Amino acid sequence: MNRTSQFALLPLAAMAILLSGTASAAPKPKVSKTQAEAIALKAAPGKIVESDYEKEDGIWRWSFDIRQGKRIHEIGIDAITGKIVESSFENPGNKD
Repeated sequence: MNRTSQFALLPLAAMAILLSGTASAAPKPKVSKTQAEAIALKAAPGKIVESDYEKEDGIWRWSFDIRQGKRIHEIGIDAITGKIVESSFENPGNKD
């Protein structure tokens, strides 16, 4: 097999991995984004400037960056239980 044909097989190999189920899809959260936003804003009043549904430290959670004046308050909400799993501050412009 020549070099060109080896490279032509790479997209097929990637597709086979994706179809085999080795790529994990995000599970459907039990706590909706709207419910999680309400929990987050009750804990940290302000304006949500960014939100994500992400897996962090082994759990799926909603993450909200809430602007409070000149600081950003990050609130993480467990997507299964609705409990706050993170409450921290970051400087504007910082990404974790």
